[in-house]
Amino acid sequence: MNKIAIYCRLSDEDKNKKSYKDDSESIQNQKNLLMKYAIEKGWDIYKIYSDDDYSGLDSNRPEFNVMLKDAEQGKFNIILCKTQSRFTRDMELVEKYLHNKFIEWGIRFVTAVDGVDTLDKQNKKSRQINGLVNEWYCEDVSESIKAVFRLKQQSGKFIGSFASYGYAKDPNDKNKLVIDEEAAEVIRMIFNLYIQGNGTQHIARILNEKEISNPTKYKKNKGLKYKNVSAKDNYGLWNKTTIKRILKNEIYIGNMVQHKRHKLNYKSKKMRELDDNQWIIVKNTHSAIIDKKTFETVQQRIKSKVRSTGSGKTHIFAGKVKCMDCKSTMNKLCNGKNYVYLRCKLYSIHPTKKLCTSHSIRFDLLQDIVTKKIKNYINTLCDMNKMSSQLLQEHNFNSKIKVMEKKLIKINVDIENRTEALKNIYLDKIKGTISQEQFKEFNTIFLKEKEELNSQKQLLKNKINELKESQSSIEEYMGIIEKYKNFTELTHTMVNELIDYIEIGEKDKETREQEIKIYWNF
Repeated sequence: MNKIAIYCRLSDEDKNKKSYKDDSESIQNQKNLLMKYAIEKGWDIYKIYSDDDYSGLDSNRPEFNVMLKDAEQGKFNIILCKTQSRFTRDMELVEKYLHNKFIEWGIRFVTAVDGVDTLDKQNKKSRQINGLVNEWYCEDVSESIKAVFRLKQQSGKFIGSFASYGYAKDPNDKNKLVIDEEAAEVIRMIFNLYIQGNGTQHIARILNEKEISNPTKYKKNKGLKYKNVSAKDNYGLWNKTTIKRILKNEIYIGNMVQHKRHKLNYKSKKMRELDDNQWIIVKNTHSAIIDKKTFETVQQRIKSKVRSTGSGKTHIFAGKVKCMDCKSTMNKLCNGKNYVYLRCKLYSIHPTKKLCTSHSIRFDLLQDIVTKKIKNYINTLCDMNKMSSQLLQEHNFNSKIKVMEKKLIKINVDIENRTEALKNIYLDKIKGTISQEQFKEFNTIFLKEKEELNSQKQLLKNKINELKESQSSIEEYMGIIEKYKNFTELTHTMVNELIDYIEIGEKDKETREQEIKIYWNF
């Protein structure tokens, strides 16, 4: 008596293409159909194997592989499926098993619907054609899905299964992100700690000491079925790689960043990382957690490859001090416990070759000099602060902007009117209400007026932007003054916010004087 294995498979694709009333592709329906078919043939059912939510291209289906192992061990002599595509949609697997391994193992392959039977040598070509058609179908579906996804990505819609840490999917629109305030607070903490001079490893240690769950564990604690394939443990600990990835992610300034990697092909699950220029980035698609100025400051520090000290913090001038002659960065060095100094990096590489001179300066001396210069700078800004307040009052920016915005609305209405007039005269020409000569005359007049209005519109928009930028600059000056006017200690954050970079000259051999030049951010 023939002993058979029944194999059933259902994928997401099958579920989606059927309505909730149509159960024709369900696992239970497949089982009922195949059991009835086996009974009618008088076959003895050894076991029913079934894989739910697996693609026909997936060779790692659990029940599928158990069945193949049992087949090799000779536990049955027939495999019964509803169709050949239920067994596989991969032509390579069709050839491997139906036309090779099953013959070696003495296994007959039969389908109940599309007439496949490996006992019948005459329908081998039909099986191969079925295999090709199934594979072509998968390839076409894959390309169609990719095209839809790219279109959504290019329009700034989120298509991921899980939102980036700090955000959640909008319950009313799964393609939109909203801030998850609990996680967003951790994101802000990470950026603030980094700006304060902490290294990525040290930030990870701080978060672990505070017992803050890393993104993977946080999502699991929220009940999401999130799986991080690169996770090395289940402790929920932070590491410097995760911190650096967060610090470099534009999503936190409101930009949607997608298509950072893609599958090698429709058959493979392996992903390939894409170059930055291949990413799909759409700006201002959701609310920002980090302001752009903070983000840019962080990127500059990352690019400068500033290293932190043994304590996990960088020194306050890290990446900011340059040699006045060769423009290379100055390195911090220690001579004993108390003598700390900065020296030209190019000189340090090979002092005997004299690529540059040392430009050496004591760290505490530079700290005192910069502190005094900042205080003088702020005092100067304080005078400007009075001027700025006066400027804000005199210019009355908000009032001017409102007037200009009203003019802009009127210009837009005038442009729409000219556009409508152009349509109407064209219709009049078609109807014969006006002649070709009259049409040309009116058309030339309206087009010229529309062009002039568009020029006025652009000029007005530029003036509005200039006013807004001027207002922001003055307010920024005032904010900086208010923030640091009574400072007592120089900090890493203060240096980053106020100073672009510092140049150190070589000491004069006779006078021992040394030029120090500060380039301010304002």
